[in-house]
Amino acid sequence: MRARLASVLALLAASLVSIPAYSQGRQGGPPPTARASAPIDLTGYWVAVVNEDWRYRMVMPPKGEYRGVPITKEALQIVNAWDPAADEKAGEQCKSYGAGAVMRLPARLHITWQDDSTMKVDVDAGMQTRLFRFAPAPAPAGPPTWQGDSTAQWERGGGRGGPPAGGSLTVVTKNMRPGYLRKNGVPYSADATVTEYFDLSPSPGGEMFVVTTVVDDPRYLLQPFIVSSHFKKEADGSKWDPTPCSARW
Repeated sequence: MRARLASVLALLAASLVSIPAYSQGRQGGPPPTARASAPIDLTGYWVAVVNEDWRYRMVMPPKGEYRGVPITKEALQIVNAWDPAADEKAGEQCKSYGAGAVMRLPARLHITWQDDSTMKVDVDAGMQTRLFRFAPAPAPAGPPTWQGDSTAQWERGGGRGGPPAGGSLTVVTKNMRPGYLRKNGVPYSADATVTEYFDLSPSPGGEMFVVTTVVDDPRYLLQPFIVSSHFKKEADGSKWDPTPCSARW
C-alpha cells in the first residue's frame, strides 16, 4: 500500500513540475511586437538608385507615352487627355506621388517606427508620409488618400527547426485616391490594390533594399503592373530635401 501511494505521489509531483513550464510557454506574456520581431531592419535614410526606366523616372515622359504599362481602352483616354495645368487647377498635383508610384520617384526615404506596430516611411519628393500598420493595429477608417491604408506583415526565412535566417516585408495598400503610375498621366483608379515586397539586397557598395511593387487595377489595367525599385542606405539625413508635389516634371 505504501509503495503504491509513493508511486502515485511521485506521478503527481512530476505533473505539478510540468504544469508551470507548460503554462509559462502559453501564458508567458504577450507576443513580441512587430518592431521587436522584425527579421530585417529597414530603418534609416535611403536614396533611390535609378537603374531602370530612367526616361520615365528622371524626366517627364512625353504625353501619350505608356509603353510597358498594360492599360485598358478607358485608361488610354485618360493618357491622351492628360493636362498638368488642369491637375494643378484641381489641386491634384500629387497624383504621381500616391502609393501606386511613390517608390518609383527619384527620392529619398526616411524610415522609422512611429510606434511598436506602425512603420513610418517619409518621402522627401512630394513630402509624402506612408504608414505601414501591423496587426493588431486597427485599420483606419476614412476617405481615400494619396497613400491609402497599408497593412503589413513580416515574412520569415530560415531552416527547419532553426532560427530565422532573414526575412522580408509584405505591404498591401487599398483605399487610395486615383493617381498616376507615371508622371505623364498613366492612371490607376480608386479600385486599385498595391502589394509591395521589401527585401534587403546584398551589395558590395553598401546596404541596399529592393521593393517589388505589384499594382492590380480591374478598371485601368489589363493585368498586374510589376516594377522593382532599389534604394541604397545613407549615413545620415544631411541630403534630405523635402520638396512639394509637382505636376510638371
